[in-house]
Amino acid sequence: MSCSLLEFGRVQELRQVREFLFATQNTAGPDEEKTKAENELTWDDSDWGSWENPDTKENENQAEEEQQQQSAPWLQDCVLSLSPCSDLLVIAREQKAAFLSAKWRTDEGGQEEMTLGVSWSGALSVEEGECISSVICIPLASQKRSSTGRPDWTCIVIGFSSGYVRFYTESGVLLLAQLLHEDPVLRLKCRTYEIPRHPGVAEQHEELSILYRAALVTIDGFSLFQSLRACRNQVARAAAVGSDVIQPPPLAYKKWGLCDMDKVADHSSIGITNLSVFDQMKNASVLGGFHASIKGNPPAMCQYITAGAGPYTGFYYAVEGSSQPLLSHVALAVASKLTSALFSAASGWLGWKSKNEEESAQKQKPKVEPATPLPVRFGLPDSRRHGESICLSPCNTMAAVTDDFGRVTLLDVARGIAIRMWKGYRDAQLGWLQVSEARGEREIATSPSMPRRHAQFLVIYAPRRGILEVWGTQHGPRVGAFTVGKQCRLLYAGHRLMGVNSVTSQGWQIHTQQVCLFDPVSGLLRCITIPFHLALSDKKSERAKDMHLLKRLTSLLKSREVEPALLESEAQNVLLDIKHPALKKQALESLLSNRNAPVSCLTNVTRALLASLKEQDPEAVDESLVQFCSSQLKLLQLYTDVQLLHTPDTSPTESEHVRNAYTCYKKYLARVGPVLQQYTEINTRPCVSFAQDSGELLPVRTFLSLLEWVDGELRVIKQTDTDWSQLGSFLFWGCLSGQSPLQKVCETLQESGISPQQLLSLLLSVWLNKEKEVLKCPAAVSNLHTLLSTLSAMKGAVDASWDGQSVSPWWQQVRTTCLQSESAAAALLAAVVAHHVAKSTITKLAQSKFQEGWECVSLELEQWVVCIKQLEDVLALQTLLCLPPPQGSAGGAVSRCSVKTLLESGRGGVADCVSKLIFRQGVSPELLKDILQQRVENQSTEQPSQPGEEERLKELLEFVCQRFPSSLSPDVLFAHCSWEHVVQWNKDPEVGQYLDWSVEFLKMISNPHIQLGISAMMWHTFIVKRFSAAAYLMEKVGKAPKDRLCRRDVGMGDAAVRSFMGSCVQLLQALMEADSGVEEVSAPDVCVEEAWSAAEGPVSIVELAMDQRSVHYPLVQHHCVLASLMHAAMTFSLRLKPLSLFDSKGKNAFFRELTSIQLLPSGDMDPNLVSVRQEFLMAVLTGWVKALAEAEENGVRHSGTEDMWPSVCMELTSLLQVNTDILRRHLVCELYNQGLDLRAEELMMEVEDKDVLGSQLLVLTGQRLSFSLLHSQSQTKPNMELLARLPPTLCTWLKAMDPSELRCPSVPLSQSGRLINKVVEMLPENHAQYSLALHLLEAVDSLQDEP
Repeated sequence: MSCSLLEFGRVQELRQVREFLFATQNTAGPDEEKTKAENELTWDDSDWGSWENPDTKENENQAEEEQQQQSAPWLQDCVLSLSPCSDLLVIAREQKAAFLSAKWRTDEGGQEEMTLGVSWSGALSVEEGECISSVICIPLASQKRSSTGRPDWTCIVIGFSSGYVRFYTESGVLLLAQLLHEDPVLRLKCRTYEIPRHPGVAEQHEELSILYRAALVTIDGFSLFQSLRACRNQVARAAAVGSDVIQPPPLAYKKWGLCDMDKVADHSSIGITNLSVFDQMKNASVLGGFHASIKGNPPAMCQYITAGAGPYTGFYYAVEGSSQPLLSHVALAVASKLTSALFSAASGWLGWKSKNEEESAQKQKPKVEPATPLPVRFGLPDSRRHGESICLSPCNTMAAVTDDFGRVTLLDVARGIAIRMWKGYRDAQLGWLQVSEARGEREIATSPSMPRRHAQFLVIYAPRRGILEVWGTQHGPRVGAFTVGKQCRLLYAGHRLMGVNSVTSQGWQIHTQQVCLFDPVSGLLRCITIPFHLALSDKKSERAKDMHLLKRLTSLLKSREVEPALLESEAQNVLLDIKHPALKKQALESLLSNRNAPVSCLTNVTRALLASLKEQDPEAVDESLVQFCSSQLKLLQLYTDVQLLHTPDTSPTESEHVRNAYTCYKKYLARVGPVLQQYTEINTRPCVSFAQDSGELLPVRTFLSLLEWVDGELRVIKQTDTDWSQLGSFLFWGCLSGQSPLQKVCETLQESGISPQQLLSLLLSVWLNKEKEVLKCPAAVSNLHTLLSTLSAMKGAVDASWDGQSVSPWWQQVRTTCLQSESAAAALLAAVVAHHVAKSTITKLAQSKFQEGWECVSLELEQWVVCIKQLEDVLALQTLLCLPPPQGSAGGAVSRCSVKTLLESGRGGVADCVSKLIFRQGVSPELLKDILQQRVENQSTEQPSQPGEEERLKELLEFVCQRFPSSLSPDVLFAHCSWEHVVQWNKDPEVGQYLDWSVEFLKMISNPHIQLGISAMMWHTFIVKRFSAAAYLMEKVGKAPKDRLCRRDVGMGDAAVRSFMGSCVQLLQALMEADSGVEEVSAPDVCVEEAWSAAEGPVSIVELAMDQRSVHYPLVQHHCVLASLMHAAMTFSLRLKPLSLFDSKGKNAFFRELTSIQLLPSGDMDPNLVSVRQEFLMAVLTGWVKALAEAEENGVRHSGTEDMWPSVCMELTSLLQVNTDILRRHLVCELYNQGLDLRAEELMMEVEDKDVLGSQLLVLTGQRLSFSLLHSQSQTKPNMELLARLPPTLCTWLKAMDPSELRCPSVPLSQSGRLINKVVEMLPENHAQYSLALHLLEAVDSLQDEP
């Protein structure tokens, strides 16, 4: 045994503590806070824009990492104190502090672990500019008789730079506050009661010492303990009555002025020392000369040691009085105005004040008593060396001092000399460990009545080297060294519980940590464990010899190239030579855990050791060691027996039994064969494997670590699934694969003493974990049948007293294991085999007891029927989920499921899994709708055959939907698919197809209740935040924003924003349609299949949709209008401030909850606003006409969705109070202007005001004719003659026309002729331009007649 660094706790929430203590470095400026406050709908945009300059992002990441590395040693800037009981940690910095209290929790391995979590945090400074300079935690002992040594509560004492010392509870409640000296508090230290180790040693009184720059204040421990208890009781009473007034009790203290020392950095209070007569005479001669008088009795003195400069260390002695006055005497003396040089009453702590006196006292500064000068007796002068800290040993005999030269000096306290020095420990942190000798180590050679020996070790932590060392004192060697981090803190309290004395401590077991290492990186708290024998320097010590032998065996086991015979002989000799039982057991454990030692070597060595122990005197032999050797020998024998049985089995009787058992399952395998075959093909594809996973024999050390003997019974230790699977493979895989004799293996295991329940768990573990191998082995099912039958027949498997009126725990274990497994095929096969074995077992049981057993058989069979039905459903679902996704598709890895996970996922678990698969496979809404329609049309129960890769998805999906008719009903599946696609779109908004398909799935939902709920949830969860950001951005820039601005504010590019706006329109329209149809259709019932009726878990999406409140239809329509306008602006790149098209009521109603009632615009709108709306809609129609012409010129077929814009604009006219006829006339003119005469003629019939349209088209016809006669490059002579024949009025009018306004001026004359005919028909005869139209008609006809 050697030194060890053991973890005993963990500090949690370190990041929160650091952010709290260093909050000033992370606070944002006032401009940032103002910006964040103004923008209500914002999200994290820290990574936006990184695509423009990737190098900048990398540099920023590097800068952040460097900043984290530089700020990592943050704990060095804080003040720390850990309670000696390790149940409270205080971390403070400047004005703030955090208290972390102990909590117990159970880790993953089932073991309890202590953690420290934040119980209180806040600012503690009261005076302006004061900071925390020192902290100490003092646990107070309980005064109850039933106490066993645990503290009642812990007091936190904090010193401030203002000189104040304040006492707090664990919850941050202030108990006492006192100004004892007007200098910063440098150090707080406490001395508590220690049981004297030797008779005649004076008991040390408890005290709290407070160090200032030139003063030292000591408070008596008994007085402080009583005062703190009284204050805590007053706090409790004040909290009960609701008052904040706390009247502190009296308290006495001593105050010494440290003289003759330039600088004091740290101190240690040694306590009362009694000098011998020789030392008394020596001191009297040195101080008083030859004629000094000497008292009869040596005076008692309190010794103090300081570290600093000038001198390097100082030794002070304060002479004690004959008796210490009681607390009441002190109060009486103060009341009589009699002061003492040694004792003074703390201002404000004596007597009980009235409320008025307290208020006046708070306004005045407390009176500070002067210090009594105390000269230095002697010191260690070293003008260049400056002491930094001093650490006193537990027995007050030695002290270690650190200095600025990187040295650690060991002082003899009694003689006042330096006895040892260590170099190379700059910024060292010190601690002491006192180890007691075990009781049983010296009882053989010495009398047990002798006092126990103690050894002291000095612990030095060098943070600059990241090493922790343990040294024996006074001149002992280094007994331990550990490599730790460079940011750790060594926490050494130096005291224990306060309030303990020689009477109350009897029978107590005070458990305190002496030295603790705190690692802020991992948050671990580690204690140092040192065996006592390391302090022994006797070369003949038996333990030292045993340790040498143990080290020799360890080095031998580490060497790989060792012959087995040599290893066996050496290990046997070492084990037989070791005398101490604990070390002998440790050596045997090391040998058994070695990976290179063969089984024969381990067996021979263990047998030899056991034989040597039995030959010794039974009273001198450790019984636990004998039992350990015996149990390990039995395990080794079992390992050898099972290993020998791993040979191919050629028994003809067993092969015949295999064929008979296989025949029983042919019918069932034929029924589930197709889906099982597809599952096998999908899950047995080639994959990467590793050498250690190739099914090697289980190492013997792993076998020994998994089994243990408990009360004569062999048990399997609870480990991870991998370890269970390895042990199960070692025991049963040879039987399952037909390579080992089944009957012999079962007999061997039954004789080993392992319970049938654990054997069953191991068998099922290997069966479920080796699913691929099982599916490739046809005989595995029949072998499993044989094994289950044999295990069921073992004693203790099926309870003999079972009367059939309840479910058998044996078979319930099988069902539970299968239902929890994600290996769907293996679990189903195991359940089918177990069902068959259970049925035959129950039948035999009923026949043997002459009972019909109808009730018990039906109850057990009902459980199996439900179990197999669930496993068949999971097999079909898992086969579908295991389909490989298309290459390059998104959606994550293939998900695995079990019956347990589906039952725990609630009523929507199946639909959620299928929706994720549909997204991963990229199934379009139309394809899914066709698949579901085929399922409705073909209600056949045919299982999927072996289709090609294209059709496999369709057939498997149709098959799964048939097995889950309720859970995968069309509306439920469409709802989950819609939600899954919008979730994936929210993760990657650039892919607009996700949101488009989400809305398409939403439209396919037939029930308006579900459709309304899903659309409302999509809107307020994912859409409204980005939609509002896009609206504010467009309002700010006044046009369709560019790509960079869209990515910065909306989180996606401009093309994605355009698609997003179209999806928003479709979503809001679906929401309005669903809201209109809610009252006509009743709400549906969310149902599941009967076998899955026990599903419990989170609420499904459909159930959440059903719980949504109804929306306010006008508000939805209001948002739909805004979305349509923004979609148009983004589509045709138009200038638009969308929010400016609405009045104040309309603006305030945007982006509110759709279920709320908002004030919306009503009545006639402002004409100017209507004019702006009309101009924008005209611009939309113009843009649509241009896009239409470009598509026809390029030969691109125009989609139906793009032809929607005229109807969209006409629908918006009624909502925006724009004249519809004006837009129709504008659209007709734009179509003629673009040369799209046929489309214009179709829309011309819808125009109401024909006169105005005729006038507009007349001008357009004139522009066309003017271009043909005057501006065409191919002007012919007939055209010139025709121009000369025209009437002067018409000729002048044509010359005034501007053909440049036409986007398509070169139009065939036939189209212009039809246009002028339409104009003549529309204009009445009494119209002012009717004659002009006739002249134009004649001119066009003349042009057409020209050859």
